[in-house]
Amino acid sequence: MSKLHQKLTRLYNGRSRQAVHFRYGLLAFDIATICFFIATSMVEMTPLIITLDFILAAILSVDFAVRFWIEKDRPRYMMQLMTWVDLIVIFTLMAPVLTGNFAFLRVMRALRLLRSYHVLKDLRGEFKFFAHNEDIIHSIVNLFVFIFFITAIVYVLEERINPEISTYMDALYFTVATLTTTGFGDITLHDDMGRGLSVVIMVFGVALFLRLVQTIFQPAKVRYKCPTCGLKRHDPDAIHCKHCGESLNIETKGS
Repeated sequence: MSKLHQKLTRLYNGRSRQAVHFRYGLLAFDIATICFFIATSMVEMTPLIITLDFILAAILSVDFAVRFWIEKDRPRYMMQLMTWVDLIVIFTLMAPVLTGNFAFLRVMRALRLLRSYHVLKDLRGEFKFFAHNEDIIHSIVNLFVFIFFITAIVYVLEERINPEISTYMDALYFTVATLTTTGFGDITLHDDMGRGLSVVIMVFGVALFLRLVQTIFQPAKVRYKCPTCGLKRHDPDAIHCKHCGESLNIETKGS
């Protein structure tokens, strides 16, 4: 068993080409499962979809078990957000009847994208585009998860009681219209809980939404390696390194 443990540890955490390719395979699998979750959330449950859910649940359970087995600090691992996200996703796949509409919370699997230190290191080393735009890519993933998570809440709470929200696309349309403060008014939430949810989305959601959009088009930090101390993240208008005081020549677009 020790040899198997060492081999799995090298695959998940190692620096060999085999390990890098293995982690890219996991990343591709995550992207494929997220696309599957989004697509199946908009259609009726069928025996084929339920079967695919169980197959995915088995694969994700094995992946979770392996990560837990090779983890050195298991109590700390169980306290991490991503650990519970994985457990929620596996539960919604294994009990589709019990979870019902909450199955769309599976989209939280997207949080695992680009959250692995080793995957990030692999991408930075092999793709210059990712190294230069890492913050923007992170913001896009976070924005994607945020919008679809809020939409899931709206859909779950309103689908059965609001005739204006009969499909997931209705909920998505309402969410985006609210977050962007467009508010066409053709879809509204009439019940007390729905109105309360609308207030929460408008007060907190709009602020978070605008912040995420801002970080995409105007990142809070720019990447520029300080020639003296090597610090790579600086304010866009920085003229001196905050760490060592070295003068910086960060390229800007001007005023």
